[in-house]
Amino acid sequence: MPEETKPYVIFRLGDEEFGVDVMNIREIAKITTITRVPRSADFIEGVINLRGSLVTVINLRKRFGFEPKEIDADSRIIIAELEDKPVGILVDAAIEVLRIPVSDIEATPEMVTTEISEEYLGGVGKVKNRLIFLLDLKQVLTKKEIEKV
Repeated sequence: MPEETKPYVIFRLGDEEFGVDVMNIREIAKITTITRVPRSADFIEGVINLRGSLVTVINLRKRFGFEPKEIDADSRIIIAELEDKPVGILVDAAIEVLRIPVSDIEATPEMVTTEISEEYLGGVGKVKNRLIFLLDLKQVLTKKEIEKV
């Protein structure tokens, strides 16, 4: 019997690799004009017009307390579905869609070595010589924050 796997969209923030469940992802978009929203939370980059729909874009680097980085040719906006609303997640680069065997996903260690709060993590995928932090998107934004989006 083949081993059960789960598909994840893998992306990079700095030197770290992260994965989000493919089922929560609508698409991966190239960078477009992001319009700033006055008086919004500092991690909200702004809004984009995605084929006629306004989508709020969250800067994951700011949300996780990483050093700021200029948007460049590799930057992508991952369009996720949260509480039936599209939300854009600004990342340094989208790498691949990867099926990770369930047996290679471990609970997040208590002493997490990244700057990311373990509450955002749904586990760690071990793929060959890579460690991929698996994000729980529903934890990245609180319910109140999602409602404001």
